[in-house]
Amino acid sequence: MNAGGEAGDALKGLVNFDDFTRLDLRVGTVAKVEPNHDACHPAYILTIDLGEVGNRKSSVQVTGRYASEELLGRQVVCVVNFPAKRVAGAKSEVLVLAAVSASEGVVLLGPDDRVPNGASVG
Repeated sequence: MNAGGEAGDALKGLVNFDDFTRLDLRVGTVAKVEPNHDACHPAYILTIDLGEVGNRKSSVQVTGRYASEELLGRQVVCVVNFPAKRVAGAKSEVLVLAAVSASEGVVLLGPDDRVPNGASVG
């Protein structure tokens, strides 16, 4: 999928199931939302409660879709076993997953019903 993320985009190369299972995908609850003043484009720094994994931070560019109040308490899906990296001036410890669409923008992924923080996705 390209940055537009629309249906009909060319598929990426195939990966085997073992590659997929190496990703540690977990559900967490947004516990804190702060503006990321160092970002070139408006962004938030989220603190996400991932249960036994602990609290982790991530910088996300979703200010055009979500007010900070809408994010507090929201459950999101994260990749928790990528190495930490600096994103827009902030240390990002997890990758928050989202669908990206030219028409809808960035839409965060999360479970339909509440699950325990740290629940595995797979």
